[in-house]
Parts: sequence; C-alpha cells; structure tokens
Amino acid sequence: MPQLNSSLAAWGAVAAHANELSKAHLRDLSVADSQRWQNLHVEHDTWLLDVSRQRITARTLSLLIELARSAGLAARIAAMFRGDPINTTEQRAALHTALRSDFAGSADIQAEVRASREKLSGFAGAVRSGNALGVTGKTFKHVVNIGIGGSDLGPLLVCDALRHEWSGGITPHFVSNVDRTQLDDLIRSVDPAETLVIVCSKTFTTQETRANANAARTWIVGALGEKAAARHFVAVSTNAAAMDAFGIAAEHRFTMWDWVGGRYSVWSAIGLIAEIVVGSERFQEFLAGASDIDRHFTQAPFEKNLPVLMGLLGVWNRSFLKLPTLAVLPYDQRLARLPAYLQQLEMESNGKSVNLAGEQVDFPTAPVVWGQPASNAQHSFFQMLHQGTPTAALDFIAPMRGSWGGTEAQDLALQNCLAQSQAFAFGYTREEVAADMRKAGAGAADIARLVAHRVHEGNRPSSLLLYPRTTARSLGGLLALYEHSVFVQGSVWGVNSFDQFGVELGKKLAGGISMKGDRAPSGCGAAGLAALIAYVIKHR
Repeated sequence: MPQLNSSLAAWGAVAAHANELSKAHLRDLSVADSQRWQNLHVEHDTWLLDVSRQRITARTLSLLIELARSAGLAARIAAMFRGDPINTTEQRAALHTALRSDFAGSADIQAEVRASREKLSGFAGAVRSGNALGVTGKTFKHVVNIGIGGSDLGPLLVCDALRHEWSGGITPHFVSNVDRTQLDDLIRSVDPAETLVIVCSKTFTTQETRANANAARTWIVGALGEKAAARHFVAVSTNAAAMDAFGIAAEHRFTMWDWVGGRYSVWSAIGLIAEIVVGSERFQEFLAGASDIDRHFTQAPFEKNLPVLMGLLGVWNRSFLKLPTLAVLPYDQRLARLPAYLQQLEMESNGKSVNLAGEQVDFPTAPVVWGQPASNAQHSFFQMLHQGTPTAALDFIAPMRGSWGGTEAQDLALQNCLAQSQAFAFGYTREEVAADMRKAGAGAADIARLVAHRVHEGNRPSSLLLYPRTTARSLGGLLALYEHSVFVQGSVWGVNSFDQFGVELGKKLAGGISMKGDRAPSGCGAAGLAALIAYVIKHR
C-alpha cells in the first residue's frame, strides 16, 4: 500500500534536524565552521552552486540525500529517462529529455526526434535564407508565435535571453493573451506580407490560442488573400482535421508527442521561432547545454549532483523550514523572463496536494515562485525581503561575464549580487548599526531613535548559481538544471510533476459562460454570476 513520504523514517530524521536548527542563525553557523564555503559548494564543468548561505549544515545535506534515496529518487530518474509512464494519472511518459539527449528513450523515439529535428532545421534555414517566401514574394522579416503557457513562455525566454545571438534580420513577436491587445499592437507595426505566424497548440483547440490564431488569419488573409494562409502560417499540433480547416499546408505542420508536457516543450518544435531567429547551429548548442546537464543528473553521485542538491534544498526550505515563496533573482537582464518561466515550471508541476496514490499530503509542496532581474529588484521589493515580516528563500543567478561578453559593467552587477546575498544571510545587528552611526558622527539620541529601523535580521537563506556567460549552451543548461530540480522535489514529495488538472476547471467553466446574456449560468453561485454578466452588459 503506498504511503505518504512524510511517514518515511528519513523524513522524520530531517524534521528532527530542522527542529534542532530552528534557532540557529546563519551568523552562528558560519562562525562554527571555518570551512563552510569549502564544504557547501559544488562545481561541475563551468557551473558553481554555492549553498553556504542556506540555513543548513553538512549534516543537513546528508540527511536530505538519505531522504532522496528512501523516496526512490534514483529509480525515478532511471524510469524517466527510460520512458516509463511516470505520469501515472495520464498514463504517459515524461520524455522531454529525449528531445535533446540521445540516451533518453527508445531507439524508435530517438529516430522520430531526429526526423523532426531535420524537418525543423530545414524549415528554419529556408526562412532565414529567403528560400521560403510569403505569398507576394517578399522574405519574412517578422515571425509571430501564437501560444500560451509553455507554448509561449519557453520560446519567449529563449528569444529574449539570446537577443545578442539574433541573426538573419528576423524579429520575433509573441501573442498569448486572449484580450487581443498584443495582436492589435503588432498589426499596427508590421507588414503582413513579411510576417510568418507559428500557431503552437498540441490540440489546436486551446481557447486563447485558437482565438488569437483566428484573428491573425483574418488579418493576413484580409490583406493578402485566401491563399496566404498556406504560405504565412505554420502549426505545431497533432490535430490534422483542425489544421486542414485552418488552411495549414502539409509541409508547414510540425509534430508534438504526448510524452512532452507544455512546460517542458521548448526543446521541441515549440522552439521553432527561436531556431528561426538564432539559427539551427545556436539552437543545437541550446539543446547540447541541456544534454550536458541530463548526463550530469543521471551520472553524478547525489552529493555532487547540482539539480539533486537544488531540488533537495527546495524541499528543505518549503516543507521543513516552511518558507512560502522562492524569489528568483538573475543578475542579467537577458534573463528577465526566467522568473515567469520558472513560475510555470515549478508551480504547475508541483502545485499538488495529493500524492501519486491520491492521498492528501500533510506537508507544504511547491512555493510561490516570483522575481525579476535583481539590479531592478534591489530598488523595489528587496526592502520587504530584508526587513519585512515574510521570509523567502532566494535564488541568485549570475554570469561572470555580461551577455555582451564584457566584464566591466558585470563587475558592478556581481558586486551587488554578492553583497546582497551576504546581507540577506548575515544581516546588520543592533551593535553594528550603533557602531557605524557613531563612526558617522551621530549622537546618542539619534542612535536610540533610529537603530531599530536600521537593523536587518538576516538569516534569509539563499543559493548562488554562477556560470561564465549567458549563451545558447549555458541557457540550455540552466533550464535543464531547474527542470530536474523540480523533478527531484516532486519525487521526494511523492507527487506527479507532469499533470496539471488544476488548469482545466476554469477553462471548463468559461465554456459555459456567455457574455451576451443569452444563456443562464448554472451551478453553485449561478445567481451572482448572472448578476455580474448583466452588469457588464449594461455598463459596457
């Protein structure tokens, strides 16, 4: 009979240890271990993971690793890479790794992936070279990705992060929101004769994507004629009948597999817009960077395994220290979209309250993930993180060189990154505040009046992930690190990281609502809902 992972002896050992450490401050832990940094950082290839400012000791990691073993993590990793149906609620594999690593999945799946990659790179090359033309004979200068969720967040992040790698004179655009503002803004600024549209929807029925795709079709066909649909639209979908009805040409259809979830799909044809913009060579480097981490994840011992350690610390902070949020703080503007991408990856994957057996869990699972580039964040929400009442876990992410290749300005970013991580960990005590104020010439009355306002408690736990520079290869590695970290957390919690039934209820209810008032709502709260609809109709 399956059991909650919280009933494991190893879970109890971690919980007891967390209770022992609950009163310890990072200042005390640092003083107690003169080799703390040496003992609490891991290097792999060009990556450095520094966890010395987490509220842990070496024993914490040992206990967490024993918990991972007790939860069957090694077997879970092997099962995922074999292609076993570990997404048990939907009876599917989770084989996104097969899209970038030739040791994942079966020989048949690898053959399918190679065929798909060849078709994708051939099409991307034709668009970039001008061999694929619009209906008027113009080359494509704009590519529009229409999708939502993973079909938008992944390729948007890659295009933004690799902006310095754009080539071929092609500009990417993204349309996801169903309120039409993104598309209407775009229509005013680009020539439809120079625009290629990629519709990303596995089923071709996703409400928001279908609405935006229909509006884009009306725009392009209205400007260029009915034949334009076959030349100016591409689809990533499995719904042949819907693509027929829309007018997608056979050679413009790219496949998806049911073993690739949306939030894990950027490695697939969903990444086509990025491949068009940066070129197939760079996109292949992106895949290779992820494959590097796949190999590390499957081969490195847990004690030296970056995603395993990241995931276990996520479990520690959420389930044992009870920290409700994770702030993702990249010190690189190129990674501005990373927090939003990780919101979906982590919260959609592990935002679950029942385990694989359908039993209610008795511990907190996924944190609320949020953040933005940390140079800007220092002047917005860092105040709350330093001195507010909530305590968050923090992930600092920084390249050692700027995305453009230089170090001068990046030195300032790194100075701030390191200083902030120190301040969050060790704080600013009452004694330090008073001493600094006296040194600055403040009198006793001013010190007494202001000291409490200037104290920083510290003890805010953080990890620091360092790498050389944001490139296609390092970006692929970064996303794979977080993918596998999320999988580790889900495995230790015993939840299914690959379904998302919580997304479906709102969609289902939306289908039963008419904003014209010609269909009465039903179900719980129907009267209030009918009144709201009447209000909108009256005041619109």
